[in-house]
Amino acid sequence: MRYDGTLSDRQEAIMRVIRSWIFEHGQGPTIRQIGERVGLSSTSSVAYQLGRLA
Repeated sequence: MRYDGTLSDRQEAIMRVIRSWIFEHGQGPTIRQIGERVGLSSTSSVAYQLGRLA
């Protein structure tokens, strides 16, 4: 999250993936599944972005 409270483009993409995955599957995606959908191969990068959203 930026200092002004808005989400970065990457964070917006992650949120879209999480919402659509829950809608499609009834449960949240794994870190790897999020990474695959947003184009991040590093699970630590996905975890970092998730931490920024918390």
